[in-house]
Amino acid sequence: MLAVSLQGCRTGPEIRDVVLPGKPTVLLAAGDIADCRHLPAPDSGAEKTARLVERELEKDPSATVLTLGDNTYPVGLPGEFSNCYAPTWGRFKARTLPSPGNHDYYTAGAPGYYGYFGSQAGPSGKGYYATTAGSWKLIALNSALRGDAFAAQLAWLKAELAASKSVCTLAFFHHPPFSSGGHGNSAFMQPVWRTLTAGGVDVVLAAHDHHYERFAPMDGNGRADRRGARQFVVGTGGAMFSWLSWPLASTEARNNNTLGVLKLALREGGYSWDFLAAGPSEFSDQGQGLCQ
Repeated sequence: MLAVSLQGCRTGPEIRDVVLPGKPTVLLAAGDIADCRHLPAPDSGAEKTARLVERELEKDPSATVLTLGDNTYPVGLPGEFSNCYAPTWGRFKARTLPSPGNHDYYTAGAPGYYGYFGSQAGPSGKGYYATTAGSWKLIALNSALRGDAFAAQLAWLKAELAASKSVCTLAFFHHPPFSSGGHGNSAFMQPVWRTLTAGGVDVVLAAHDHHYERFAPMDGNGRADRRGARQFVVGTGGAMFSWLSWPLASTEARNNNTLGVLKLALREGGYSWDFLAAGPSEFSDQGQGLCQ
């Protein structure tokens, strides 16, 4: 495995020097989380990131935790949630907005995922829903759906964005439209990406590849555009790291040797980000951006 750490860079002066008003609404996000195949829960990577999340929740009890899919390994059985996720990230289940990944669906219908999260996961079997965080709209999608179910989700997404009155919007799901990791770009998510950018979404969070990566804002075709959406890959929730290929044209920062979570501070008209390492690390990535 090639370990790569491309240090984060801040955005340009016109963004960096803007002072965003108001008390922030804090989100803590990561995917690819609970894997107890080789280590018990108290010694797992999920335990390391769970302690980090708990420290942040002590600072701000109103913060919300987002999961970016592959909540458990290897196949999303109920026992994986009770024996590995619940003792770690389950400690702040009440503060969590989840989304599913492919490993959650390796058991048909994802009974472990829907059984564990219940109504927090949205309508059972669909796994997509919308909510709010402060003045921001949050949209959770299910990138494990295919065929007619995927088409129905896309139609719902278009309607949800068209009806939204929010100035700022964040979407989160598992399979990244863009990634320089081993899985690469998720081609089937390109219609979702075009819908998100056309609908004015500002921030997109994904995982699937077990690394951290930040992109410049991009348009519907994945080209750098300061008026576009910024995507993060945050597959650093606890599972073993995966390899990286060459960075993409819009890659601004990436790392595949540091477990951690992405902390987002959402404010009126903009946001800031800070990748928090779960242990000693030389890698960091901070910055801020404005909504479209």
